[in-house]
Amino acid sequence: MFEAFQAQTFQLANGIQIRGVIGGSGPPVLLLHGFPQTHVCWHKVAPELASRFTVVATDLRGYGASSKPEGGKNHLN
Repeated sequence: MFEAFQAQTFQLANGIQIRGVIGGSGPPVLLLHGFPQTHVCWHKVAPELASRFTVVATDLRGYGASSKPEGGKNHLN
């Protein structure tokens, strides 16, 4: 799955990490999943798009291998 793609961890502010894959060439396309999926839901679509676009598919924060927010007081986060 995602054989022609490169796994990537995007480092954001405050130590937040977003995990995903990137591949292809051309104008960028960002693929975001819904609940309760991860970036893997794009495994059939992304290779097709990569023939014309630079495809970035990530796990939203709190999903898959992306970092999760702290639970906080009373687990409100």
